[in-house]
Amino acid sequence: QVQLVESGGGLVQPGGSLRLSCAASGSIFSIYAMGWYRQAPGKQRELVAGITSGGRTGYGDSVKGRFTISRDNAKNTVYLQMNSLKPEDTAVYYCNADLTHYSGSYYGRDDYWGQGTQVTVSS
Repeated sequence: QVQLVESGGGLVQPGGSLRLSCAASGSIFSIYAMGWYRQAPGKQRELVAGITSGGRTGYGDSVKGRFTISRDNAKNTVYLQMNSLKPEDTAVYYCNADLTHYSGSYYGRDDYWGQGTQVTVSS
């Protein structure tokens, strides 16, 4: 069993900051890329930021220069530092991990998702 648990969402005023965390736990052999996606009401889920196991990062155009993704491989945790937040950043934020899990002698590679955390930017 593998779980991704997000934390750190909430209500913040425009221009404010939040830091999201996502911890992966369970029978994990190795984690490759990790990322954050978001989905606003009535819109498709979109990529916010991604990071490889080696620390290479990529960002969606709408968050470049404002958001920073990082990870702690020892803790199987990925973070998203969000600064200069705007009302259009309001969405449910989901953590994603591409990883190899195991059960006994069986190893498999799959994509896993967290349950989502709400971020609301409003005055």
